Amino acid sequence: MHTQSITLAECLALDQADSLRSLRDLYQVPEGLIYLDGNSLGVLPKATPARVAAAVAQEWGQDLIKSWNSAGWFQMPLLVGNKIARLIGAEEDEVVAADSTSINLFKVLSAAMSISEADHPEKKIILSERTNFPTDLYIAEALCKERGFTLKLVEADELEIALQEDVAVLMLTHVNYRTGAMFNMLAMTAAAHNVGALTVWDLAHSAGAVPVDLNGSEADFAVGCGYKYLNGGPGAPAFVWVNAMHTNRFWQPLSGWWGHSAPFEFTSDYQPATGIARYQCGTQPILSLTALDTALDTFLEVEKLGGMPALRKKSLALTGLFMRLVQVELSAHEFGIATPLDEEMRGSQVSLTRSEGAYAIVQALIERGVVGDFRAGDGKFQADILRFGLTPMYTRFVDVWHAVRHLKEVMDSNEWQQPRFSHKKAVT
Repeated sequence: MHTQSITLAECLALDQADSLRSLRDLYQVPEGLIYLDGNSLGVLPKATPARVAAAVAQEWGQDLIKSWNSAGWFQMPLLVGNKIARLIGAEEDEVVAADSTSINLFKVLSAAMSISEADHPEKKIILSERTNFPTDLYIAEALCKERGFTLKLVEADELEIALQEDVAVLMLTHVNYRTGAMFNMLAMTAAAHNVGALTVWDLAHSAGAVPVDLNGSEADFAVGCGYKYLNGGPGAPAFVWVNAMHTNRFWQPLSGWWGHSAPFEFTSDYQPATGIARYQCGTQPILSLTALDTALDTFLEVEKLGGMPALRKKSLALTGLFMRLVQVELSAHEFGIATPLDEEMRGSQVSLTRSEGAYAIVQALIERGVVGDFRAGDGKFQADILRFGLTPMYTRFVDVWHAVRHLKEVMDSNEWQQPRFSHKKAVT
């Protein structure tokens, strides 16, 4: 445990030396707000409003139906997917931006189950972590009931033991949404393949936050969202990646017209497109894709400044600073740290645990202009979680210092015990 704190002046010096500090100017971070919730919804890139307005006013308002061709609307899912591919270790034309993470998980998990049934009909287990993101578990549960499989849930440290010969698919979120703990994708994929299982990875808390190498890890399927670290806006389209060896083996189950090999021939039978294009379903939300496309152009500015390795270095420095300050400044207030201290095992967030008042503490911080969020206790962490996403594209070291200082003041003064902070809102 760290015994020495760090000063505001030292944090200011870290910001001055930060090679990525210019990236913050590309985002519309509200004045006076310390925004530590980019792992739920990323901030607005400054280029997005004008780009979306142009799509509305000109492409839709003036050019209308012509824009499917003239503005490249129909090709957007693949073009946006190619930009995402650069962040997740995929090749060109291996990623498509479409639909939501839940829908895409249904597609790839269905395909993985079909491949497993064809190759190993005796395998009937879908294995996952018990604290995986709930929508992933809900989709898997429904598919298992429909197709005669069993969903088996274990703690993270029990996964390798649970990987037995009866496992068809290992389905994991790369970075745990609650704790920020990160799996070793290469090792876990290899362990799954050693027993003949396929892997499905959810990159919702990884893409744009940590380096990902899907092809290098020999993963099988992956999905992710566009509205967290990629800053595509609320409800931004998600994405799908499929290992090239699997792409054309099976239809994905949502065989809509955009996934057809010749959608504008309007034939009465379905012929799936070759490659990742078959993982599209129906007409995609063009204005939302435009916002995501613009956000990715903004995000890819990091490639001029060292790329994902530089982003990861800053992310680890930010999360390390946050945990160090909590350990030193808040030692009297019974906070635990759910996020791994080991740099190789954590994403770009810090999750604190507390047995009492976590929700109210978060609300008190939000009233002070420090935005994190709350997650209820579960699994090994029976205590509730205060979650803080540290997005290196726009989070500064001084933001971390001030956030912890506000947290200390909230605790020292018992401010969080004021009744209004305990009133639960619909979104926590």
